[in-house]
Amino acid sequence: MYFTSDNAAGVPPEVLAALAEANGGYTKGYGAEDLSLTVEARLREVLEAPEARVFLVATGTAANALALACLCPPWGTVLCHPQAHIAEDECGAPEFFTHGAKLVHCAGAHGRIAPEALAQAIAATGQSVHNTQRGALSLTNVTEAGTVYSAAQTAQLAGMARSAGIPVHLDGARFANAVVATGASPADLTWRAGVDALSFGGTKNGLMGVEAVVIFDPARAWEFELRRKRGGHLLSKGRYLAAQMAAMLEGNRWLDWAAQANAMSARLAEGLVARGIALRHPVEANILFPLWPVGTSARLRAGGAMFYDMPAPAGQEGARLVTSWATTEADVDLFLALI
Repeated sequence: MYFTSDNAAGVPPEVLAALAEANGGYTKGYGAEDLSLTVEARLREVLEAPEARVFLVATGTAANALALACLCPPWGTVLCHPQAHIAEDECGAPEFFTHGAKLVHCAGAHGRIAPEALAQAIAATGQSVHNTQRGALSLTNVTEAGTVYSAAQTAQLAGMARSAGIPVHLDGARFANAVVATGASPADLTWRAGVDALSFGGTKNGLMGVEAVVIFDPARAWEFELRRKRGGHLLSKGRYLAAQMAAMLEGNRWLDWAAQANAMSARLAEGLVARGIALRHPVEANILFPLWPVGTSARLRAGGAMFYDMPAPAGQEGARLVTSWATTEADVDLFLALI
């Protein structure tokens, strides 16, 4: 009953097998070997973006920060939700790799940026030499509240940004879960909606540690290559990153693993609601935020459950529950029995 994070789950056997297979013999380094080229071709196919460039890095923080550095100058602003991962959980990495860009928060309910908040933020930037200038918009799908942006919602916000000359980054650490949840195509959730750069998640979907940065405009690709190397995120033995990503992208595994996580989250949400537990946000992917009576958390932990506490109103306890590719019906049902 491990619901702290999808990062806490192990690695599917197919990924370990792919790593073992990739380990044999000698090959080129720095992502120039056939396996990395195969991953790039496969992601272009998945995203229906034949001109896109694909770069592998080991962490989501590197993916987000390096991508934003290619989109936003040091004197620019990165517009994002107050609870975005880049705002709360990356230790200033976006500011560091952009060499000083300012993160400006655009509020909105349930983790999604409200169009009116984005409009206000855009209008407040770039008014004179004394202000930070327009830089980039960063969206997160799945959001930190566990909700998703539909293709139409993404296109609306991205359209507002691009009309103001602002490029768009999408933090897709849980992009597979968003694709499954919305039923939209990966292309419709990204470049067709106006996204310029995508952080395509792997680690939270079961991989040992790899993310892909997809640059839809190849003219920006050389800058990313330089920033990745200069920032210390170009791995010499790139085949071990590529092997993981290739295993996930084989067939529909990447969507199947995300579908399992989403399904277990839905099962958990249904059971909690049936027991009178309120949920702080709509459950649309694989993250839940329940509010339950005082004493519930201790009882659950005494029964073996693991999860993170969250702030809650007086007289209640809050928690965050995250399901993964490895979560089973038995895990969910035992947790619910403890409620």
